[in-house]
Amino acid sequence: MKILRTIPEVRSAVREARAAGSTVGLIPTMGAFHDGHLSLMRAAREATDLVVVSLFVNPTQFGPTEDLAAYPRDEARDAALAEQQGVDILFAPEPAEIYPDGFATNIHVAGITDVLDGASRGAFHFDGVATVVTKLFGIVRPDVAFFGQKDAQQVLVIRRVVRDLDLDVRIEACPIVREPDGLAMSSRNVYLDADARQQATALNRALDAAVQLHASGERDAARIVAAAERVLADAGIRPDYLELRSNDDLSPLTHVDRDALLAVAARVGAARLIDNHVLIAEPAATGIRSEAHQRGGE
Repeated sequence: MKILRTIPEVRSAVREARAAGSTVGLIPTMGAFHDGHLSLMRAAREATDLVVVSLFVNPTQFGPTEDLAAYPRDEARDAALAEQQGVDILFAPEPAEIYPDGFATNIHVAGITDVLDGASRGAFHFDGVATVVTKLFGIVRPDVAFFGQKDAQQVLVIRRVVRDLDLDVRIEACPIVREPDGLAMSSRNVYLDADARQQATALNRALDAAVQLHASGERDAARIVAAAERVLADAGIRPDYLELRSNDDLSPLTHVDRDALLAVAARVGAARLIDNHVLIAEPAATGIRSEAHQRGGE
């Protein structure tokens, strides 16, 4: 595995691979790798010839009161894990390489960034995500880019950027990877002490309660959300948001008659955590849950 620091180095390596007929996969990350990241690397290794992982804690997607300075960083550990998964290139630039002096361009995706994390964290967050990912697409020119379903809203934002700007890259959203107790894997889980770690399992249990109610035939969005709210309340968690929205454009739903995204964000202990399940639309009369529904959208 090569660890590259500059844009010209990455472009040269990708050009060489393409000249040999290779396809290119990209996994944009901020490091602090866990099994969720590693699953993306395995998916890219299986689907493409040259696997590029970016490791860049992107400052533009953090607000002034958020955890940019504290965000976990261990490049040596991340590099070893990436190499074990067969990654070919680890692109680990300094901030000045991505945002040189005078950088003045910003990508804003209207509509779908106004809700959920966009409303909770602020518009700057997805502006930062959209801008840095578009830059990475321009640098690496991947055939396929791999993202985790845990960041469901982010995936929708990137899909919209690709569509609207006619970028020639396929977006693959890979399943959420969970701990045995259901907690979605996240780099920020390291912030949790033992008590908060146990409390955090309520997020997935809350979503599961809503999925079960939907599976029983309930289609009223308010009742489905209320089932999840009760679990969070019992665990002493007050969410930043807990909402049921259309899975394709995040429009609000009062009745679940299409695939729906049930998304939650909450501060638990020292960590702000997010999670989601996808409720798959099915004819109510069948009473049969699809495999994806059974797995909660994983």
